[in-house]
Amino acid sequence: MSSRGLVGLDVDGTILLQDETLSPGVADAVAAARDVGFEVMLATGRGWAGTQRFVDALGLTSSFAVCSNGAVIMRRVGEEWTRWHVEVFDPAPVLELLHDRLPEARYMVELESGQRLYTEVLADWTLDDGRRVDFAELVSNPVSRVVVVSPGHDEEDFQRLVATVGLNEVSYAIGWTAWLDIAPRGVDKGTALERVRAELGHDRGDVLVVGDGRNDIGMFEWALAGGGRAVAMGQAPDEVKQVAGEVTDAVEEGGLARALRTLL
Repeated sequence: MSSRGLVGLDVDGTILLQDETLSPGVADAVAAARDVGFEVMLATGRGWAGTQRFVDALGLTSSFAVCSNGAVIMRRVGEEWTRWHVEVFDPAPVLELLHDRLPEARYMVELESGQRLYTEVLADWTLDDGRRVDFAELVSNPVSRVVVVSPGHDEEDFQRLVATVGLNEVSYAIGWTAWLDIAPRGVDKGTALERVRAELGHDRGDVLVVGDGRNDIGMFEWALAGGGRAVAMGQAPDEVKQVAGEVTDAVEEGGLARALRTLL
């Protein structure tokens, strides 16, 4: 166990710029935090297929990674990674509700095994070993995650849709554009990080989390409730900054590196 504390880092907009290169200073800052004894791990909305390369690129030694907005926790055993904890739910009710209102949207689900099923290809999706299916098959199995993208709508359209539909039986986060990410009810990055923290034995107060999106609000609230720290990136929406205890620079300006240097 790391003696200094647990550090949970979002990926897109925190570690990575839009072109998927590292934010300035991140590699050195992550290495420095790791080398002085912090357990540095990723906590992302991405599935494992889109996450592992950044664990490797940053030289992270943590045995855990939180993926799919907390629905999947990966654990390293020797040289192999296993799906240590996976939350699933029945996607049919929410998908059918959304499909009635957004019939032209693109839908993807992640099965308990990690395989992805999708109705249409979208360049932003990691579809390794994925399979295109019709909508009926998409809703027929328990899933850990649902993603809905509607290119003809913007973020405000999705906000209105969610308010109208009332997604009461699931957890959800709206992305920067018309991107809706749905997880099992009560599951977010914070619930997953709490499982990891308890397994490793870190004190609740020895936690730092950094992120930039609405899907980071859960882990911010979790960290702050235990006496830890939550840092929002400079480009985060105001509602995200309002939850965080601290705000750093934008991702293009090396905001994560600045936040990590406060640990040293």
